[in-house]
Amino acid sequence: QVQLVDSGGGLVQPGGSLRLSCAASGNIANIYAMGWYRQAPGKQRELAATITSSGSTNYADSVKGRFTLSRDNAKNTVYLQMNSLKPEDTAVYYCYANIRERTKSWANSYWGQGTQVTVSS
Repeated sequence: QVQLVDSGGGLVQPGGSLRLSCAASGNIANIYAMGWYRQAPGKQRELAATITSSGSTNYADSVKGRFTLSRDNAKNTVYLQMNSLKPEDTAVYYCYANIRERTKSWANSYWGQGTQVTVSS
């Protein structure tokens, strides 16, 4: 059994910063890609940023230069540092990870429960 627990959301003023964290736990053999998706009210879930096991990152154009994704493989944790936040960044942010459990020969996708980020004055 694998679990992702994400945290760090909150209310912040435009131009402010937040740091999201997501920790994976359970019977884990390998963690491949990790990252964050977000879903604003009335919109589809979209990619914010992803990172491979070797540290290569990919960002949505809307967050490039403002968000930084990193991971600590020893802690099975991924972090999203969000700077210069804008009202349009308001969304529920969901952690994502592609994980192979020790009892399986294939990887599955797992999601965190989501954390609300609200950017408003």
